Amino acid sequence: MKKESLKQQAYNIIKNKIITCKYPPNFLLNEEKLKEEIGASRTPIRDALSRLEQEDLVRILPKKGIMVSSLSIREINSLYEARMLIEPYAIAHYAIDIAKERFQYYEKRIREMGKKTRQGEEVQDDIYDLDDQMHLEMINATENEYFKALYERISYQNQRLRILSGVKSKERLEETQREHIKIIEACLEERWTDAADAMREHLVCSKRASFATMIESGDMLL
Repeated sequence: MKKESLKQQAYNIIKNKIITCKYPPNFLLNEEKLKEEIGASRTPIRDALSRLEQEDLVRILPKKGIMVSSLSIREINSLYEARMLIEPYAIAHYAIDIAKERFQYYEKRIREMGKKTRQGEEVQDDIYDLDDQMHLEMINATENEYFKALYERISYQNQRLRILSGVKSKERLEETQREHIKIIEACLEERWTDAADAMREHLVCSKRASFATMIESGDMLL
């Protein structure tokens, strides 16, 4: 296997374990153990950790080691602050470039999942996947590489937050679906300011729900 492939493999494995919280926030990573787990030498491991530090997924602490980045109140506030700035902006200025068929697709899928949720089917993962897809498509519509790079980092932290905050209630899933429908309906009617406002409202509700579930579970850090 080529050296570059080993670097990429080490990066992908460590990043996936961080994002899925197999390596939870504030977990101390041991370079020797990582070498054993991944089956790679020191160089690919260090290269991977350096990249992950740039993405704010790990912190390299002098004389202490490598720590998985925390998800504290401050980090969560920063996460949603960034989302509140770029996502409504993306809708207001660039959603017009997204084909109406795409919004119709999301509306249809959300309504289908809403029906399954009410019938007691487990579709949480599908809802999250569709949620991510829709939000990302709106960011990609900007064709702004800086927005895309920032949103990629946001998506990593958002996935960790979802896992740490636990399984959301059926009620919150239904609220999320209604919030998304409101955004989509405004987009279909080309009411871009209303769509941006609906996105802002959705993010406020999501932030509130994330804080509530993490506080209830005792996982919230100052």
